[in-house]
Amino acid sequence: MSATTPGLVCGHHHLYSSLARGMPAPPSRPTDFLGILQQVWWRLDAALDLDMLRASALLGATEALQCGTTAIIDHHEGPNAIEGSLQVIADACHEVGVSVMCAYGVSDRWQDNATLWPDATTPPSAMTSAARRGLAECEGFIRSGGKAMVGVHAAFTCSEDTLEAAAGLARDLGVGVHVHVAEGSIDTPAGARLEHLATDDWLLVHGVHLDRRLPGVLAHNPRSNMNNAVGYARPAQRPNTVVLGTDGIGADMLEEFRLAYVAHRADDVTASPEAAWQWLANGWQLMPGALTDTVTWNYDHVDSPWHVAFTPGIRALQVQRADGEVLLRDGLPTRVDIAEIRAKAAEQATRLFSRL
Repeated sequence: MSATTPGLVCGHHHLYSSLARGMPAPPSRPTDFLGILQQVWWRLDAALDLDMLRASALLGATEALQCGTTAIIDHHEGPNAIEGSLQVIADACHEVGVSVMCAYGVSDRWQDNATLWPDATTPPSAMTSAARRGLAECEGFIRSGGKAMVGVHAAFTCSEDTLEAAAGLARDLGVGVHVHVAEGSIDTPAGARLEHLATDDWLLVHGVHLDRRLPGVLAHNPRSNMNNAVGYARPAQRPNTVVLGTDGIGADMLEEFRLAYVAHRADDVTASPEAAWQWLANGWQLMPGALTDTVTWNYDHVDSPWHVAFTPGIRALQVQRADGEVLLRDGLPTRVDIAEIRAKAAEQATRLFSRL
């Protein structure tokens, strides 16, 4: 037996992180969220180049398709892979057949020589050239017809000038801002710093320690929040529309739904899967094109949150676009060779790890 649904949407992804699996251990073991960023992710960011990014995006997009996810809202970072990066990501997703909305996450944490600013406990005082280049990448890609938002890493790594410039550019371009907000306690001041800038078309990611109401859609990433031990975001208590993202840990949105449900249930024993199911469905508001894709699953109750919440092993068998093109057949992509994608990703991962 099988059933069909529209394509699923990943409301927040980092396709550049697909190569991170198996990366070497950090120089010292992180003991808090800032340590994880400094010892793991920011080192990875600095090591990336465009060849690595392409391989990573191809792998991430292919694995998304195999999970029935046909639309991704992506957030890229990397001080040595800025110019042309959004086109690289868009081209990789198009090659696989997955829709993507891009953003480059601007930040002042990188000084002009691509080294971290010395005091990560206070926001930088002025906009850096890396932030200007990131804003230019967003602007150029959008003005050339690319589907994107203006990206911001997080308020705590940005100067006031950079936050103002990103918000102003987004207004001028008629798009929203895609930004991590209060993911860890170090970014608790984000609410106060952003409340005069945020608008309804912003995508606010995490919000775990957000201390006030901000306009915009909230992207909830339960697996990542657990993995980084930053706490529970309590999305059901927020007035915002909530979507589900993965924060770069793949794009298996049914699995993310299950985690969103059990995390909600652990916090509130009266919670049911319907709430997390609605968060999953809300992704179509941001990427409505996925509604025209048809995913055939290996399970006949995939439209029921109560079934999916307690049924492991549900997999996409086929994905078909509205024009009839089959993008996934018998669980395998049709436009690309998954074995070749993985082999090239492994080559680029070796290069990446050597730089770490």
